[in-house]
Amino acid sequence: MIWYKMTPEQVLTALQSGSNGLDRTQRKEKQEEGSNTLSKEKEASKLQKFFHHFHDLLIYVLLVSAVLKGISGDFVDMAIILFVVIINAVIGYVQEAKATDSLESLSSMMSSDAVVLVDGEKETVKAESLVPGDIVYLSPGDIVPADLRVLEAYNLVIDEAILTGESTPVEKSTLKLDEEADLGDHTNMAYSGTLVNSGAGIGIVVQIGDQTEIGKINQHLKSVGSNETPLIKKIKQLNKQIFLFLMGLIIFLVLFSLFFRELSASELLSSMIALAVSAVPEGLPAVLSIILSVGVTRMARQHAIIKKMPAVETLGSMGVICSDKTGTLTKNEMEVVALVTSKETIDTTTNNAESDSIRQVEIDENLRKMAEIALYCNDTKITYKNGVREVIGNPTEGALLDWANHTALVEEEHDISKIPFDSSYKYMATLVEIQDKRYIYLKGAPDVLLNMVEYQLSDEKSERFNESYWQQKISQQATKGQRILAAAFKEVTKEQTTLAHEDLQNGMVLAGLFGIIDPPKKEAIEAVRISRKAGVSVKMITGDHKDTAVAIAKEIGLENYANALVGKDIEQLSDDELTKVVLTNDVYARTTPEHKLRLVHAIQKNGQIVGMTGDGVNDAPALKQADIGIAMGIKGTEVTKDAADMVLADDNFATITLAIKEGRRVYENLKKTIYFSLPTAFAQGLLVVVSLLLDRPLPLTSVQILWLNMVTTITLSFALGFEPLAKNGMDKPPRNPKENILDRYAVFRIVYVSLLLAALGFLVNGFLEGRNASEAVMQTTLITTIVFGQVFYMINCREIYKFSINKSILSNKVLWLSLLVLIILQALLTYTPIMHLALGTAAIGWPYIKLALLSGLVVFVVVELEKLITRNLKKN
Repeated sequence: MIWYKMTPEQVLTALQSGSNGLDRTQRKEKQEEGSNTLSKEKEASKLQKFFHHFHDLLIYVLLVSAVLKGISGDFVDMAIILFVVIINAVIGYVQEAKATDSLESLSSMMSSDAVVLVDGEKETVKAESLVPGDIVYLSPGDIVPADLRVLEAYNLVIDEAILTGESTPVEKSTLKLDEEADLGDHTNMAYSGTLVNSGAGIGIVVQIGDQTEIGKINQHLKSVGSNETPLIKKIKQLNKQIFLFLMGLIIFLVLFSLFFRELSASELLSSMIALAVSAVPEGLPAVLSIILSVGVTRMARQHAIIKKMPAVETLGSMGVICSDKTGTLTKNEMEVVALVTSKETIDTTTNNAESDSIRQVEIDENLRKMAEIALYCNDTKITYKNGVREVIGNPTEGALLDWANHTALVEEEHDISKIPFDSSYKYMATLVEIQDKRYIYLKGAPDVLLNMVEYQLSDEKSERFNESYWQQKISQQATKGQRILAAAFKEVTKEQTTLAHEDLQNGMVLAGLFGIIDPPKKEAIEAVRISRKAGVSVKMITGDHKDTAVAIAKEIGLENYANALVGKDIEQLSDDELTKVVLTNDVYARTTPEHKLRLVHAIQKNGQIVGMTGDGVNDAPALKQADIGIAMGIKGTEVTKDAADMVLADDNFATITLAIKEGRRVYENLKKTIYFSLPTAFAQGLLVVVSLLLDRPLPLTSVQILWLNMVTTITLSFALGFEPLAKNGMDKPPRNPKENILDRYAVFRIVYVSLLLAALGFLVNGFLEGRNASEAVMQTTLITTIVFGQVFYMINCREIYKFSINKSILSNKVLWLSLLVLIILQALLTYTPIMHLALGTAAIGWPYIKLALLSGLVVFVVVELEKLITRNLKKN
């Protein structure tokens, strides 16, 4: 049923209720049909979440290797391999520990108690026990306990921002609506989870639990699955490629050894385990986690709190930001932005507006009267709690109060009588004594006041009212999305002590008009400019009115606002039609949570990585659907924060552009890390493969290979995680999300560097073998050779195409720290007895170290020469 289109009597009849509410028997019967609670999903246990980090093809390879080592009796190697696997899982689990719990937070927003009428008597009951047909009383400060059709309203004003995104509370009435209306225009309904701002009312419960508007949002949240980030998809794809290549190689080598080599089962098993351990880049998952964690920490310093680590990288590939308007692009504080008098229109948002207001109020009678009306015809108070501004009352009146306070008006005044605001007559009036004179001050809707005034104030004198002039000004300001309030007054005798509506019917003088709007944040305007320069499109999706949305869109610099769509337009489009038009429009107004969800999905169907910002419950499903959900930290609800991947601690849209910059930096560094890690792992695999093919003993043991993969690779990869973003990093469009993390050049680079490192390893081994060096010395020298090769290749990887030694190498202090740590670790490996015992290494002299150092220099020179040739080929 469409409750807002029904009269109170029709609603009572439909729900089999009456003016005395339901009787106890009726309530009990209806409670058996369902409770006023939101359904929940079963969440995975902590143990399940931990074991989820073992669900990876390459981890399976290592686990099988560990089991086989245990079966063969090599328990030390088994323990070390398992330790490596567990460390990777722990790092992943710790970083993902802050799991989202959106549905729990949504449930907590529902009221806990309600005052209802049962058998004609008032009772306080648990909100979860409410049933359709219950009569509920509403008072200021109450959270509406269910969806209600309003039966009685006494200046009832409800803040519905969490559902609609509108910053202005809605005044409720009992009148039925004849036309189809958007959620924000249901003036005779009160929705679960919204806040009673002022006044009082009585409503009848029409929907409970999952059937309420907040319940529908709950269902949308449950229907939105967890999206894999582009990075996770690419890493899984890369792991699959490595796994298939490794399995193919192992099968080939097993068959080759069975037919052409005389190896025992234990020797063959040991060789295959060594190959698996060498070719699998064990350190890579840990390194990626560390680099992402560094990105998380850096973003936190910039007030962007990342809840899911891979979201850091996703930010860098984001092509579209869908932003809520209220509180995100705008201040979420109503503000007087224009003053219209009989002579001029004043913009109060200019740099010197405050000092100008003080000066103008002293000399301009129009502005003085407008300031007095704003101050003394006002029921709202402004307080500051912990430095946060809080409006107690109507936000529009709060805007008037803010402006008037800035005029530094100091007068001796006191209130004598008042007519409070009511929606039936749409104005408020006060009788005030100021400086020993009495005035009636009046403010309200222009369409009402323009019919009540006889004069207008001009140069301290009253002149005949010019209606066409004021209608023109109202139209001009309304096209800018402003809410217009008219201000009038008249002087009365000192004998008048009461105020009645009849006192307003003659002699009223129009002082001017206030243009009020929730203005855009200055930093949001700059952030939109930077985003567009970086190739990131910004789209406004709001529950507010179309005119207001378009006006804000113009101010912040959005492009495609001429064909702004409203919720009804979206409903008339099929999913395919919406997918075709969604990228050509930047403004969507009067949207519901379902509309926002469809819009995000439509943009994603165009192959774009989507970020969605918001602060209200109405934004939560779309935030969860988006590739990056971005919640406001100060004014955002807990539901929104829980559904999001990132929380802006400062509620500043500009912080998103900083996060995009950091995301691009993280991706570039992850790419450099993969360029670095894979050749070093594959080179070690080549040592095993070639040794088997040539029927030579394995040059390194499994444990020694693990040392190289985990200790040295992580140490050096960590340094790459701190490389700065290239100077032109924010001048490029976002990368194609379908772009493979390994392009043709990457594959070429990995192949030739792997071959180069392996070849140098065999050359060093062959040289030492000719000198009859012991096996331990040969292995230690080979490890040192590979380490130096990795050190110099890591420096190569600082720049993928450009020459790698530049000024920024000095600013990366972590790089130098990593090298120092690596030198210490390598010294321990080479010169301490305990490491000799654990890894089978031996002390080596300076001649062997020089040999390893020379090999590293060869790697550096060859790679830099290749980069130079590649650059020249690209130019040509």
